[in-house]
Amino acid sequence: MVAIIDYGMGNVASVQKALNFLSIKSVITYDHDVIRNSKSILLPGVGSFFQGMQNLRERNLIDLLKEQVIEKQKPFIGICLGMQLIMERGNEPEVCAGLGWIKGEVPKFELLNLNVPHMGWNNIEIKNDTYYKNCKTKDFYFIHSYHVVPENKEDIAATVEYGFDVVASLQKKNIFATQFHPEKSQSAGLAILKTFFEKNA
Repeated sequence: MVAIIDYGMGNVASVQKALNFLSIKSVITYDHDVIRNSKSILLPGVGSFFQGMQNLRERNLIDLLKEQVIEKQKPFIGICLGMQLIMERGNEPEVCAGLGWIKGEVPKFELLNLNVPHMGWNNIEIKNDTYYKNCKTKDFYFIHSYHVVPENKEDIAATVEYGFDVVASLQKKNIFATQFHPEKSQSAGLAILKTFFEKNA
């Protein structure tokens, strides 16, 4: 069972719909016992870094997620804001501590000739193909105004060109996270989700 973390930051239903399509059992929850008993954890999300951390804190999920993902090494996938929150700090709308599972920060785009937010379909460059092997295309759907900058470049699983090489996904041990939305990225996104949960079954 996949625990899709419900912390009031959007897009949980669309994520579950994608898992249902793949016949992957999931539950949308913030119940601590359900999360502890889950096989893997999915943290989706859209919105501000500060609000995301505040909502996790209000539901007493920060220590629980650390226990399950970092200490017990439970398979974890983060999507969009869910990827940003695993960093040490964010800046939306002000400097704010994150979950701190991966060293680095989440600054806002500073682009002179490109629109912010970065929105739409883009081809990515894959650095670590563990979860991309079954993708027939490299085209994924993005929408974000802030981007992840990890200290350790080895944590980068894919990049996307948007004025510079922007981190599209991260991978470290049991943690995998995407800035793009696999649940909105048609066959390529579904292939990633299917491969992740098959490898971590």
